Amino acid sequence: MGRIEEKFDELKGKKEKALIAFISAGDPDIDTTKSLVLEMERRGADIVELGVPFSDPLADGPVIQKSYLRALKGKTSLKKIIKMVKELRKKTDVPIVLMSSYNPVLRYGEVKFVNDAVISGIDGVIIPDLPPEESDNLCKMASQKGLDTVFLLAPTSDDERMKLICGRSCGFIYYISVTGITGARKSLSDNIGRMVKKIKRFTDLPVAVGFGVSSPEQAEKVARYSDGIIVGSAIVKIIEKTGQDRKRLVKKVGKFIKGLKEAISPTNRQKI
Repeated sequence: MGRIEEKFDELKGKKEKALIAFISAGDPDIDTTKSLVLEMERRGADIVELGVPFSDPLADGPVIQKSYLRALKGKTSLKKIIKMVKELRKKTDVPIVLMSSYNPVLRYGEVKFVNDAVISGIDGVIIPDLPPEESDNLCKMASQKGLDTVFLLAPTSDDERMKLICGRSCGFIYYISVTGITGARKSLSDNIGRMVKKIKRFTDLPVAVGFGVSSPEQAEKVARYSDGIIVGSAIVKIIEKTGQDRKRLVKKVGKFIKGLKEAISPTNRQKI
């Protein structure tokens, strides 16, 4: 059993929902990213998702795109991110998932990527622009090594697509709550609960919801229906606004994570 599965099982036993926190690796620099991972775990993040900077991301909105450009300007690479995770493993066992476009993985080499990722302590990978129909090689290698491959479902996914994605995914299912790019939104779809329930007809894997969740209030709403919430752009926006003051930046992100975790706690949900 991998760290992701263990974490969801642990949370299920406590009737808690997973808080999955996304940040762009290397924004504003690798050392700050390491500090952020440790602080987010300390303040309540159950799983950390690290975005791999790429110049032409597929699904990311302007906030994350700009963070990737900042990271690339600082010479962040997939190789440096893998090395960073290996260093983090000396201090934390928090599950870590990489979210990357396929190009960096292809250029790195699928075999080398899977091997190096597992050795460093990376638990899973999300590649939005790798269709499941074309993922056989990567999924086979990842499965053999114990690296979870997480695929995405959307509001437009039909039953056939759901069956395919659920049969190919490991760790959890990533449900995109909107038909669009990443980014904080003022309101979320009223169909999240219905869609999560539908997805669960095809899998026993946990279903986590992302794209648009940006406040404790929204997090609480989504946590009523899902096994976890994924928050990214709202965190990256804090990093962007705070700038180079690492101590202040880490503190502000930690405070935001704490508020999200409190919002989705069983005690808080019982009050509502």
